[in-house]
Amino acid sequence: MRERQAARERRRAREFEVFVGGAGGRLLHAARLLTAEDPRTGSDGAAERLLTAALARTYADWDRIGGDDPYEHTRRELTARFAHSARRYRHPRGGVLERLPPRERLVVVLRLYEGVAEEQAAAGLGLPVERVRALCTRAVAALRSRPAGPVP
Repeated sequence: MRERQAARERRRAREFEVFVGGAGGRLLHAARLLTAEDPRTGSDGAAERLLTAALARTYADWDRIGGDDPYEHTRRELTARFAHSARRYRHPRGGVLERLPPRERLVVVLRLYEGVAEEQAAAGLGLPVERVRALCTRAVAALRSRPAGPVP
């Protein structure tokens, strides 16, 4: 019995390792966009902490995820953790989206970087579709209207 459980744990760890190896870079980039961190400036690691917490939750839920998409699960966890602690990310950190408030940053990352449909983003954030649309429009207009610094 213990051998079977140990084999299952090794398989689970290998599957998770393969998932993180394939999706970790994109998820880290999304976390950096959310936290407005510039990876070139030696940031305080907020994006990495955010991603680590989301991945820890994904690993804990790995057996329950089953046939579902682990990337989608991790992205939902990442955005939920960011939204829950957005007050931490109000101060600029040097990233490309630093001049946006946290909620607009979250909508831009979901809609434009991750390609999540308005309806799905609205449902995930608990907002009306029109509000998500307005936030995205306002954020894009703000990004276009001000001169940008160097892109990370």
